[in-house]
Amino acid sequence: MNAQAVILRQPEQISLESIPLDAPTSADAVVAIRWSGISTGTERLLWSGRMPDFPGMGYPLVPGYESVGEVVEAGADSGLSTGQTVFVPGARCFGPVRGLFGGAASHLVSAGPRLVPITPDLAERGTLIALAATAHHALSGIDLAEPLLIVGHGVLGRLVARIAGALGGVPQVWEINPVRRSGSKDYAVGSPEEDARRDYATILDVSGDAAILDTGIAHLAPGGEIVLAGFYEARLGFDFAPAFLREARIRVAAQWRPEDLTATLALIGQERLTLDGLITHRRPAADAPDAYRTAFGEPECLKMILDWRAA
Repeated sequence: MNAQAVILRQPEQISLESIPLDAPTSADAVVAIRWSGISTGTERLLWSGRMPDFPGMGYPLVPGYESVGEVVEAGADSGLSTGQTVFVPGARCFGPVRGLFGGAASHLVSAGPRLVPITPDLAERGTLIALAATAHHALSGIDLAEPLLIVGHGVLGRLVARIAGALGGVPQVWEINPVRRSGSKDYAVGSPEEDARRDYATILDVSGDAAILDTGIAHLAPGGEIVLAGFYEARLGFDFAPAFLREARIRVAAQWRPEDLTATLALIGQERLTLDGLITHRRPAADAPDAYRTAFGEPECLKMILDWRAA
């Protein structure tokens, strides 16, 4: 079986090509992808060739880890049924072509337990589930009754702010790009220069700015914590004396865990978390090369979706 897939042959050389899929086993399902999202964090680094050393890194590769589709073939041991709508967090089913993260294709083969059944009415918004679960994971262990600052107002920053609000917090958000300061829901968005507070118990960065530590520590309360939830291509560092005076703590938040996904889907089902208003651009999968350039080059593009239904 062949699929149409986005392939990065080398940095900044992207195309849509026909590629053979690995044969499914009885534990696998074949999914016809309807929509996939383009990540402006990790995928931008893959596209530009600036991705730090990462397990499985190398070209050619199929990017993408935000896909939604329909199960069209379910193995007897997959635990799924044909016709189900599922979220697919990427796949490795392209033979010698690396699946990093392998979600940007018309069809995917994946082990059944990796696929997440979702309600069909989520449609293209279902591509945001991984980001929402990542946002939930970044907030783990944070006392939302204490002052919280979120740095960055892209899709991930907005999801962190929305989930924090759903869980009882009232966050402040920093965004250096005026174009991205609109669209807030029940929280304030401003620039770092406008913020005189120096008592944030937690500063949660999703901007990927390698200079965030010095800036954040200056606004941190004694004993406060900086959570690094972006993806950083440059080496991070900080001046020791300000961190010493505050006894600052630094924590790295990685990808979501199954319990984050369960909690996120519950918030959506309870209508305490909405995914509306986050997808700003859409292109047919055939226009993938232009879609990637737009996603990475236009500040107005919060989330680009590739539509695979005609592929």
